[in-house]
Amino acid sequence: MNNTTSLFITDPLHDLNPKKDTTILWMQEISAQGGQVFQCEMSDLIYSDGLTQAMSCEIPNALSQPQTANASDGLIPLNEFNFVFMRKDPPVDENYMNALHLLSQAKHEGAKVMNDPDALKIFNEKVFALRFSQWMPDTQVICREDDLLNFKNKYQTIILKPLDGMGGESIYKFEEITAEHLKIFKDLTNNYQTMVMVQNFLPEIYEGDYRILIINGKPFPMTLARIPQGNNFKGNLAAGGKGEARPLNPKQQEVGEAIGDLLLAEGITFAGIDMIGDFLTEINVTSPTGAREILEQTQQNPIQALLESF
Repeated sequence: MNNTTSLFITDPLHDLNPKKDTTILWMQEISAQGGQVFQCEMSDLIYSDGLTQAMSCEIPNALSQPQTANASDGLIPLNEFNFVFMRKDPPVDENYMNALHLLSQAKHEGAKVMNDPDALKIFNEKVFALRFSQWMPDTQVICREDDLLNFKNKYQTIILKPLDGMGGESIYKFEEITAEHLKIFKDLTNNYQTMVMVQNFLPEIYEGDYRILIINGKPFPMTLARIPQGNNFKGNLAAGGKGEARPLNPKQQEVGEAIGDLLLAEGITFAGIDMIGDFLTEINVTSPTGAREILEQTQQNPIQALLESF
C-alpha cells in the first residue's frame, strides 16, 4: 500500500470507536504501510462536471490520531484514488442506496470500489444467506400475522428480526404469543407491510455467535465468538456480548469456503458470516467488524491479510 491513496466512506469520524472499530484499524494498517488515508461521509459524494467526486479530508496521522482530519482541499474525483472503501454502517436505507448508485457510476469511471457497489445493492445481509439455506435454521420471510402464528406453532421459541438491522437491534425472542407480542410484530412489519425474518431459536447461541471473516474469498483462520452476557440472548458486541477469539472449526471452514467462492465472484472482498452452532444466520457485506478483537487477542491481523491480498 506504499504510495497509494485510499478513500474511506464512513459514518462521522467522531462516532467511530478507535479501540474496537475495524475501519480505523484498516486506516491505520494502510498508513503504517506508507499509504495516504482520506475520509468522507455519504453526504460528501457528488456527481459534477462529468465525474463522481468527494469532498474528502485527509487523515495525516491515522496511526496516532485516527479521528483527526485536515480541512478538505476541495472535490477529488473518486477515480483518482487507488482504492475507495465503502464502510458506512447500515441501515441500508434510501440514502445508502443512492450513495451506492453514485459509487456504481464511479466504478464505471474507473474507480476501484470495495466492496463492489453493484453487489451491495443486490445482497440484503439477511436474505442473501437464503442462498445457503441448507446450512440455515428453519427460516421464513413474512409480514402476515397468520404466518407468524403458524411458524410459532412449530417451535417452543422463535426469533424475529428486521431485514435491515445491525448490531442486534430490534431482534426479539418469542417464547409465547400474547397481545404484546402481536403488537411488536405489527410495529416491526409497519402494519403488516414490511417483510421480517423469523427463525427457530438456537440455544447454541449461549456458546457463542461466531463471526467468521471472509477475506478475498477465504475464511480467516480465527473467528470471534460473541457470547451473550447475563440474561441476554444476543451475542452482538453492540448489544453487550463478550468477544472471544477462537480457531475456525471444520464446519465453519466448510461453510466459509463455499460462501467465499460466491462472494469473490460477486466482487465482495471483505465480508463477515455469522454462525450459531453449525447454522448460518447472516452474511454481512456492508461494514463487517471483529478484526480489531481478533488482532488484540491472537496477534493475527485480518486487515493485514486483506491488504496483502490486493
